[in-house]
Amino acid sequence: MSDQPAAAPTAEPVSAPAPAAAPAAEKAPESQPEQKPEEPGASTEQKTEQSSNDTPATENKDTTTTETPAAEESKPAETPANDNKENDGKEAQPEKPAYLKNNAALSQFFDSLPEILKNAEYSEMWGVTLQEDSAHVPTINILIKYLRANEGNVKLAEKQLVKALKWRKTMDPVALAESGVYDAGKFAGLGYLTNYTGADGKETVVTWNIYGAVKDLGHAFGDLDEFIKWRVALMELAVKDLKLGEATTVIDYDGEDPYQMIQVHDYLNVSFLRMNPKVKAATKKTIDVFTTGYPELLREKFFVNVPAIMGWMFTAMKVFLSKNTTRKFHPIANGASLAREFPGLVDQFPATYGGKGSELQGTARTVNLTSEAPKEAPKEEPKDAPKEAEEAPKEQPKEESKEPAKTETTETPATTAA
Repeated sequence: MSDQPAAAPTAEPVSAPAPAAAPAAEKAPESQPEQKPEEPGASTEQKTEQSSNDTPATENKDTTTTETPAAEESKPAETPANDNKENDGKEAQPEKPAYLKNNAALSQFFDSLPEILKNAEYSEMWGVTLQEDSAHVPTINILIKYLRANEGNVKLAEKQLVKALKWRKTMDPVALAESGVYDAGKFAGLGYLTNYTGADGKETVVTWNIYGAVKDLGHAFGDLDEFIKWRVALMELAVKDLKLGEATTVIDYDGEDPYQMIQVHDYLNVSFLRMNPKVKAATKKTIDVFTTGYPELLREKFFVNVPAIMGWMFTAMKVFLSKNTTRKFHPIANGASLAREFPGLVDQFPATYGGKGSELQGTARTVNLTSEAPKEAPKEEPKDAPKEAEEAPKEQPKEESKEPAKTETTETPATTAA
């Protein structure tokens, strides 16, 4: 507004004296170069804007600056929109169920599952196909078992799961249980599987290893690969009965795990005097396989018909095994007392073990057996016969010297781990 009064006096001298017109003519070229933009149509509009404001150059700069922010403002307007989309996407992915949100270790373990499956090149575990879906309850429950077995250490759990998956890829335990056939001459009567339902409707899965039923442990355990396959097949049948694949509720990480079984190892008529080297080898291999491939599937293990003098072994085992493992071990001197441990199942437990139910041989299940090729057992008898003949006079002293031979008995609990 202060510029317009100054323009009026200049307009009067322009019409009167010729000298005053010269400055006006000089000013005209100053405004024309700035109106030279190659857009003729825009020049007329710029002239009108210049007439209202004496500083056209500054106004052109202002208009350009006002247009630039407008263009810049439109870009940020789009950016937040994109950010919102990205944020929406990010929020959708991390929205994990509460059992993952509330357990950082389990959540981390689950996040590493894609890499685990990639490294193992296999995804089946205990009849369940592991899925990268946080809502897939069977997968989460299996991860919980592996994490528990490693006391919450994610790295160790990952390592064990990869190793177990690779082993299953090679061994194919499901096929061993479903289509495998095993020599009855070696394994008949050695292993059984039973299912008992309590008044509350809960099912208890029990596997039985009757070592006293085997006449020649060396023969039964002689072929290590065959024995492991038989033992794995029996275990897979039991795991299938746990129905992990049908789970709809996630295991309480710090609570009770309903997907576990009972194991009973019966040592009736088994000599604790010495341990067959073949049994030792089978024991070690079985422990390695079961520790890696079947963690947290055992609720309790009962060692029945174990001499009372052997109780010291279980005390010694506590030094080498974790509390989570040893607290599940229960030695029982008299097998007939076993049913007392399961008050609600007494009517179903075999009579031999203090119950009122049928004997295992008549009702329990087992793996597919064939009676073919039982001739291998007699072949080993001639080899042992000479030794028995030579040691015949010493047989009675050996039986009397059961107590002094405690050092060799320490291997027996290892056998029970299978």
